[in-house]
Amino acid sequence: MFKRLFWISIGVGIGAVAVTKAQAYVKANTPDAARQFLFGPDQDHVAVRTLEALFNEFDEARRAREAELNTKYASKIS
Repeated sequence: MFKRLFWISIGVGIGAVAVTKAQAYVKANTPDAARQFLFGPDQDHVAVRTLEALFNEFDEARRAREAELNTKYASKIS
C-alpha cells in the first residue's frame, strides 16, 4: 500500500511540475493576444480561478443531487 501511495505521490508531483513548466513556457513564448486567449486577463491567478471553478461546479452538482434526493424521499415521509 505504501508503494502505491509513494508512486501516486511521485506521479502527482511530476504532473504538477510539468503543468507549471508548460504554463511558464507558454507565457514566455507566446504573443500577448494568444496569452490573453489561453489564460484570460488575470494571468497571475489561473490556478486559483481553476480551483474556484471546480469547487463551484462540484457545489452546483451537490446541490442539484441533494434537491433531487429531498424531493424523492421527502414525499415518502409526508
